[in-house]
Amino acid sequence: MKHVSILLLENVNLAGLENARQGLIEANRFLTERGFDPYFKVQIVGLKPQIKINGGLYLIRADTIISEVSKTDIVIIPPVQPDLNRAIQSNQKFFSWIRMQRKMGADVVSLCLGAFILAGSGIIDNKDCVTHWKFGEVFQSLFPKVNLLSDKILTANDGIYTGGGAFSSVNLILYLIEKSIGRECSVYCSKIFQVDLGRNSQSPYIIFKGQRKHADHLVHEAQLFIESQYTEKITVDVLCDKLGLSRRTFERRFKKATANSPLEYLQRVRVEAAKTRLEEAGMTIGEIAYVVGYSDMKAFREIFKRFTGISPIEYRAKFCRSVQAVEEISARI
Repeated sequence: MKHVSILLLENVNLAGLENARQGLIEANRFLTERGFDPYFKVQIVGLKPQIKINGGLYLIRADTIISEVSKTDIVIIPPVQPDLNRAIQSNQKFFSWIRMQRKMGADVVSLCLGAFILAGSGIIDNKDCVTHWKFGEVFQSLFPKVNLLSDKILTANDGIYTGGGAFSSVNLILYLIEKSIGRECSVYCSKIFQVDLGRNSQSPYIIFKGQRKHADHLVHEAQLFIESQYTEKITVDVLCDKLGLSRRTFERRFKKATANSPLEYLQRVRVEAAKTRLEEAGMTIGEIAYVVGYSDMKAFREIFKRFTGISPIEYRAKFCRSVQAVEEISARI
């Protein structure tokens, strides 16, 4: 039996904690109903016996405290709530315990914004990590040594596992169940919780907002120009002339400030504009491509799929706010 310690973090996201706990309990139920012993011994482990969250609305009791857990097999770090500086500060006493358990061979798992606590412990410097796409820029500013993969659902690296945003972290729990018990059990649990297996990207859910948290005023000017003129033919040379910079200097500064090349930034702005229109009824996909700056439909489809992971028609079917339009699309695909 594997001992699992789910951390009762200060400022914890209760839904994320409970999703992990229920997933592992369901895996145990799958085994016991077939005459096998449970695989996971699941405990909620805190700094103190209980905490209150959400302004005292919920009181959560720990099964035990970390000083009483000398060794565990799996550490699960659930999400914290979005007051991230407060969450990191109030949970620092977990950091040394996480490092100690990792040194003794424990697998360490972070879910969604739990990545901020994992990174705070220092054990994923120079390693891959995912978190909720919305907080990727904040994460990179706080933990520049960590290799953040913004579009992935999960990462697995030599016993350290990280899961993406919100309820997509359930995919990581299913992955751990499959790794520990087998495919049949993970499929069963996916059916119980009605979660799609096999998702590997957060890309369809990402809302691109230009990276503004930098101090390069010329890059800010370039960003504003791109975002206001994205339907026009914009080239790097046009931007360089406008800003009075050499191409090499401009591209270097733009990449450093935004983590995108100028062309990638323009493509992301256009794709985001296309997504907004695809969520509405009325315009055809060809019309949308033209309106956001593409006369070549093949190029539009390829660029759209590169940044979202799905085709424009699949995106419309998934996110269109018009029920009638969705029904018409579903009948065609």
